[in-house]
Amino acid sequence: MNREPTQEIRFSPTDEPVRNPYIGFTSYQRFRGDPLYTDIVVRPENNKTETEVTECYPVNKAYEQSANEKGFYPDTEVAYIRILWKDFEPERGQYNYALVADILEKARTKEQTVMLRLMPHSTRACDDVPEWLKALIPCPERPAGKRVKDSPEDPVFLRYFGEAVEALALRFDSDPTLDVMDISITGAWGEGHRCDAYPPEALEALTDVYTHSFRRTRLIGQVAAPQLVHHACKTTPCGWRGDGVGEGYHMAVKYPNAAAVMPDVWKTAPVSFESFWWLGEWERQGWDVDEAIEKTLEWHVSTFNAKSFPIPEAWRDKIEYWIGRMGYHFVLRSFAYPDAAEAGDVLRFRLQIENRGVAPIYNAIPLRLRLTGAGGTHVFTTDVDVRTWLPGSHTAEFAVPLPQEIQPGTYTVGLSISGEDTPVVRFETRGETDGAFLGTGRITIRGAIPDKK
Repeated sequence: MNREPTQEIRFSPTDEPVRNPYIGFTSYQRFRGDPLYTDIVVRPENNKTETEVTECYPVNKAYEQSANEKGFYPDTEVAYIRILWKDFEPERGQYNYALVADILEKARTKEQTVMLRLMPHSTRACDDVPEWLKALIPCPERPAGKRVKDSPEDPVFLRYFGEAVEALALRFDSDPTLDVMDISITGAWGEGHRCDAYPPEALEALTDVYTHSFRRTRLIGQVAAPQLVHHACKTTPCGWRGDGVGEGYHMAVKYPNAAAVMPDVWKTAPVSFESFWWLGEWERQGWDVDEAIEKTLEWHVSTFNAKSFPIPEAWRDKIEYWIGRMGYHFVLRSFAYPDAAEAGDVLRFRLQIENRGVAPIYNAIPLRLRLTGAGGTHVFTTDVDVRTWLPGSHTAEFAVPLPQEIQPGTYTVGLSISGEDTPVVRFETRGETDGAFLGTGRITIRGAIPDKK
């Protein structure tokens, strides 16, 4: 028989910070717990190119470690890594899969997921397109005194780059550690510089390579090309990403315009940002960190790349507040359940969830219920889709059929967002936890009553 809820337990949010997968600050070109980069004072005479050595993975170890760290960096669940096309495809059609495999393995070791970008080139001559491509088509150099360089305009450039993207996807799309692919297009770092110089159909064809090749990995597009984000969304959910947070034009014009023309993509795919310079330089420049926090939250940020530079210690509370709103933050508010049942019954449950973040979770992680008692442990996967929990309050109902052979006794009920091969998403709720499961009540189960003849 069906057993409707007869008991309801109410819960309160925890006051302790909770770190969960896929959201928050990212490490940059390195992994969780690695030393921070040495802080740099920006000087106008060097054309603001002082971090070029950190913009391509792997970073020269002679530069990496800070000998005079002044500040902190929050724990990171996500590693944001950019690799060069020339390093992935050093010879035409020959792919360095070991480079990507090593990145994913290092992230797994640090219990991180990876957001990856394959860049056509950077700004430096040593970080250009592959040498074999230069032998085929004209490839521009970086103009003297300029910050960025153009990409080749020959159609071969986008076509061959797309082939490299497809090769990467065929090998690694099935790896759950590769969680997000950052769509790379034209210009330095693939961020869309002068993308209007290319035929729209050619850029759409490159975008199609991403959407057709990455079927499991989530996609985010460049803020410079919202039309390509919309094009991608015709095939699969696609979020967006922008660098330059903190700088006046980006904050007052570029991002508001992007958010206005892509108002709903955050509901089905993540939004990610990167700092202009880094937060230590923001402090020296007198930039408004509070504005950056509130605006990025308004634009539904899930991850933020502060470039693994030290953050001013005085801003620690502000950063914790930011992380505490970034992405999803699930608080279990109440849980209703039947307090007694018989073997073979169908138990019905109801829970109320508050998402106190600014975005949903984009990963299909199961909501599971566990019964633990003298008769052993029984875990049930529900049909609740946690991806539908947008910011705000939600009620979810589900049913669990008890097996006929379950032993009578009193069972502790536990609730968890987790899977056999997925990270655990922890409720930001006060209560006792046992492994991945939050204790949510007790049920007395009696033996099945035999049918009367």
